[in-house]
Amino acid sequence: MSALLADFLDDYADALRRHLDSPTQAGLAEGYELGRRALVEGISLLDLTENHFRVVQDAEEQRQKAGSAEGGESGARLPETALEFLLQTLVPLDIATRGYLDGTRRYEQQRTRADDLAGRDAFRTALVESLQDGFFVADAQGTIIEVNTAFGALTGYGAAGVPYPLPHPWSSPEGPRYPDLGTEAQRFVIPIRHRDGRNVWLAVSTSALIKPEDNERIFVGTLRDITAEHDAQARDQAASRLATAVGAATSVVEVLAVGLDELRRTVGAETAVVAVWPSRNAMPEVYVSGVGADGASHDGAASLDDRSRALLERARRRPPRSLLAIPEAAESSEGIVAPLGETGDAAMWLRFAAPRAISAADWTLFSLLIGHLSLAVQRARNFDQARATSLTLQRAMLGPIDLPPRFSVHYEPALPPLEIGGDWYDVVPLRDGTIGVVVGDCVGRGLSAAVVMGQLRTAARALLLRGAGPAQLLAELDTVAARIPGAMCTTVCAAVLDPVRGLVRYSNAGHMPPILADVGKTGRMLEGGRAVPLATFDTPRRPEATTALTPGSTLVLFTDGLVEQRGVDIDEGFAKIAAVLADTSGRLPREVADAVLSRLRPDAGYDDDVAMVVYRQPPAPLRLDVPARADELAALRRTLKGWLAAAAVPHDLAADLVAAANEACSNSIEHAYRNDDNGRVSMSATCDIDTVVIVVTDTGDWKPRASDPGYRGRGIDMMRALTEQLDIDHSEAGTTVRMSVTLPAITFPVANPLRGTNRRVAG
Repeated sequence: MSALLADFLDDYADALRRHLDSPTQAGLAEGYELGRRALVEGISLLDLTENHFRVVQDAEEQRQKAGSAEGGESGARLPETALEFLLQTLVPLDIATRGYLDGTRRYEQQRTRADDLAGRDAFRTALVESLQDGFFVADAQGTIIEVNTAFGALTGYGAAGVPYPLPHPWSSPEGPRYPDLGTEAQRFVIPIRHRDGRNVWLAVSTSALIKPEDNERIFVGTLRDITAEHDAQARDQAASRLATAVGAATSVVEVLAVGLDELRRTVGAETAVVAVWPSRNAMPEVYVSGVGADGASHDGAASLDDRSRALLERARRRPPRSLLAIPEAAESSEGIVAPLGETGDAAMWLRFAAPRAISAADWTLFSLLIGHLSLAVQRARNFDQARATSLTLQRAMLGPIDLPPRFSVHYEPALPPLEIGGDWYDVVPLRDGTIGVVVGDCVGRGLSAAVVMGQLRTAARALLLRGAGPAQLLAELDTVAARIPGAMCTTVCAAVLDPVRGLVRYSNAGHMPPILADVGKTGRMLEGGRAVPLATFDTPRRPEATTALTPGSTLVLFTDGLVEQRGVDIDEGFAKIAAVLADTSGRLPREVADAVLSRLRPDAGYDDDVAMVVYRQPPAPLRLDVPARADELAALRRTLKGWLAAAAVPHDLAADLVAAANEACSNSIEHAYRNDDNGRVSMSATCDIDTVVIVVTDTGDWKPRASDPGYRGRGIDMMRALTEQLDIDHSEAGTTVRMSVTLPAITFPVANPLRGTNRRVAG
């Protein structure tokens, strides 16, 4: 007995005993695998069955000796269980036998047909020609020296062209390297280029033989067309890649930015263009990926040539999920057009690098991918609609869009795509010139917290307008919150700012303390007036504190989402804000907010809503007295520009004021001191609640303005154009120029711009 047979019989006996002890499907599966092994290793049925019955007999004897359950059900089923295992083992052998018999039958049929052939070679040729798979013979160098008819049908290269040396004419230049038949795998899959231009995938199986007459090594192989299976797998993979690429996109722009690029690469297109019509008569928005992609534009006429625009216009009016080759009814196509989605407002134009024939598999792939992209676009539109709805709700719930001068607000929700939450702010100018500020944070997130927030914000605004101070406002909000489901434990910080007197009164209901920073100093927390959150305990009286606002100081009120982060001490957040404020006294409030958010933003983004209000107290008046020389003007401009930034004057208005003040000083230098080298020019700048006044004074003697100044003498006109009010006084010794402007209300969005709305071009 050979070692191979002995090992097999031992493994079979072990598996059969385990199955007899505990019959399971796993045991039957092991028997099936042993049958396949017997087929591969050439185990005879006689050896297998003899070994089987010997093991079964031993098992019966052992059970009788052990006196287990011979007379029971288990003992009675032992022969049946053993037979079931044997039959499962014989299944692969039976299949192989039937295959052998079928092959023998076909062989006999071919042998019968070959009876009339002249000799053995003619019979062999008939047998090879009867094969449904492609058949070939190659010499040791890889030259194909014989093929059958099926080979010619699969590749387009038949027996008339034999021999076919390497490289074979059907080899695909962009495909993988053709395997070496002598040294590499005997079974492989490779793409080829059919003679008619089609790409075909073949499964190749080869065997090495030695010719007995001359000991020459040859290779005999078969080919099978697996293009359909390969295309189906490729379609599934392409659809999966596209779905993954657009899965995280939440806007139409993001979907097209990543989806067009993936689609173009998958189908081998040179350029992918999508046009979206916002309305029936509007020009389309155009998105481009690939060669010639230079941007996405609202202006369809500027982004599309006439032919492309006509093709897309026609395609969007076609039925959904329909594709059209361009040009129509041609053997080769330069591209395809298709409607995108089912609303008739978008279309796609895929242009190939070179005209090519489109197969049935190509049509299936194109239809599948464009369908996936259409679904992604529709899903993004639903997100956009939800965002638009939520932002409309937000505008009704959050603070004002137009803020008094020297304010900045910021709201960043942490729960996309709804973009709303329970944090809020409000800034309310009051009749006595003071300004009420409220920042609050409701328990929870999302729409339910936003509903509570809207009610509390409305109540707080009404109380401020009625004249309630910070402590009284929070005391009355206790009563309001107790009657609103979900409002309990809301934290609120209320403050009333007096810019004229330089004071802030505030009261805090369990909220983050405001941070106040004097000019050039680290910020400090305002921890007075603290008490419990709303509607938690009966408090006899809410406390209130008052703090001075020094000229140019910056006050920041915020919610806990700004400083509370997992694994980080909250005091670190307060310290970071205080440090940032020390270096921002010369920046606009909006720039201060940006600096704070940038410094504290976690790598993964804020995981809680953030609401923040920044206020800048008017700075101390600026007073300068410089020699009346032109070389002093640059330093004067820089100083004035810094003071205007500290006064929270918007950059464009500050530029106008600097230009007007520079012109006034230039006039004093040039005209007031024509013959005096020792003159001086004084400039002062003051800022109250909403007005900036700049006064330039000299003690010289201006020459009268000419009736026709020519190309010069336009300085006064320029100053008048750059300011709201201009007064020039020559009544006393010297001249005084007084310029003033009213600071505009600061217009802010209620939330950050929508994420991902900047148009991008894929590729």
